[in-house]
Amino acid sequence: MSSIETDRAEPAFDHDIVVVGGGPAGCAAGVFTARCDLDTVIFDRGRSSIQRCAYLENYLGFPAGIDVETLYGLMHDHAEEAGCEIVPDLVESLECVDDGEGFVVTPQEGEPVTARRVIAATRYDGEYMRGLDDETAMFETHEHDGEEHEHFDKGYAESDGTTPVDDLFIASPYGETGYQAIMAAGHGTRVGITVVEDVRRERGYPEPVANHFDWMRRETELDDEWRDRDRWREQFDDRLPEDHDLQTERLAAIREREIDRRLETYLADDEIERRIERGHERLLEHIDDDLIVEAAREIETERESGET
Repeated sequence: MSSIETDRAEPAFDHDIVVVGGGPAGCAAGVFTARCDLDTVIFDRGRSSIQRCAYLENYLGFPAGIDVETLYGLMHDHAEEAGCEIVPDLVESLECVDDGEGFVVTPQEGEPVTARRVIAATRYDGEYMRGLDDETAMFETHEHDGEEHEHFDKGYAESDGTTPVDDLFIASPYGETGYQAIMAAGHGTRVGITVVEDVRRERGYPEPVANHFDWMRRETELDDEWRDRDRWREQFDDRLPEDHDLQTERLAAIREREIDRRLETYLADDEIERRIERGHERLLEHIDDDLIVEAAREIETERESGET
């Protein structure tokens, strides 16, 4: 996990990020924010729209498909491993705090909490967001069977999840992203990265260096040139806009932290092997024990046959 913090003061909010909804979109967004050391809580009422599916046969990575219960468990396990807290509760309302920065999140059963940013990742009607903006902008009216019905406007947010309400992001699987679970996960990822980059800007990163990626690479890819921190400093400075207003000390702190983050993404061979083994072990936790035992017996039989 890497940090995007720069001289961070004591938090004024209970959480950096609250995600409303623990389906593919919400968990994907939470994984990316939590991995960047943002305190992330996911409220999940346990009735994600994905649970309407009888069985998933097109979610990448599962050649014979995956049952919804197992996929849900894997998603939540991944989010928690990344650092998210998952709260099994329904969010009833969001309100802006008195000074207009951040939100008060009121769940159905627990105590209200405050959050610096909120990611809405549910498909339910958006009633909990009423009052955050002009309702004619956030909701639209449709006529059905002679009666008028009001629904959350699926086009309210931009494609990257940003909205007219500061610090409110929409990762809900609406419109073009709403028909397949894997599309919802992809949209949640995009919104999660949008939020991370928004935080980086707030913490002083100038626009050209605020972009963020999250991947691991082999240490062997680092040649002598890129093992030198001065080369990274040169690259960072080359990307800075000439009109940035960062003081020298502040700029140096951001630069060095960013170089640390970049270098941490390169893994030695033994660390790669350790992570591969641990990743496989974690997957086994979600597989039926009887199937594991049966597979182990088959493997042992094949080995014995090969020895004779």
